Amino acid sequence: MPIFQYGTTEIEWEFKLDSKLSHHYVTVERGKKVLLRGPNISVKEQQELIRYRARWIKLRLVEVNQPLKDEIVTGSRAPYRGRSFYCEVIPAPELSIAEVSFNQSRFKILSPEGHYVSRDIFKAALERFYKQKAQEKIGSRLRYWQKETGLEATTFRIKKFDARWANCTENNVLEFHPRCMTFSNKAMDYVIIHELCHTIEKSHNKLFWKLITKFCPDWKELHDEVEHLGMDL
Repeated sequence: MPIFQYGTTEIEWEFKLDSKLSHHYVTVERGKKVLLRGPNISVKEQQELIRYRARWIKLRLVEVNQPLKDEIVTGSRAPYRGRSFYCEVIPAPELSIAEVSFNQSRFKILSPEGHYVSRDIFKAALERFYKQKAQEKIGSRLRYWQKETGLEATTFRIKKFDARWANCTENNVLEFHPRCMTFSNKAMDYVIIHELCHTIEKSHNKLFWKLITKFCPDWKELHDEVEHLGMDL
């Protein structure tokens, strides 16, 4: 990976080709390399763009890599559908557990603890939210892709795995981790297509990837996006 030295800060970045974009965009996220996306350019041109945004990048790196707090408060952010959204914490002393809902562009968190919610309690509530949404959203997209591809699953279910995002059983039951709901729409579609192709071919052989390419030509970058989050397909 190329590196740009800005004072005492080393900025390591990776370039992601996206010919659909007319401009270049820089993204800085916790625990990840700086991402530069846009039309194809040389490494020298990439470096010039990083140099131009270096001060902003340095400030963002400091901000996103602050130690995690033990509490979620209004203004905290949480991942959903490929983005990070604002959280609003509302005291709800009548509840025994926290409840998470999503409206338009923000999370609403009803907290029995008051104007904050402990990270572990929030994590459990967010998992319940993801599970509910996965049942709705994945079911709808699965039906769509079954029609588009002609591939048929027996059924699907939401299941929490330790080290993978999804699975296709021997009986062609598709299983999806609830945290698939943190993926972008395109990445989620790719995961569904990936598992549908396993109804025809169980192993990752040439026939399997040929099927994937047929239904999802840009699968490689989406596969990288999914595996970049720490688990396998």
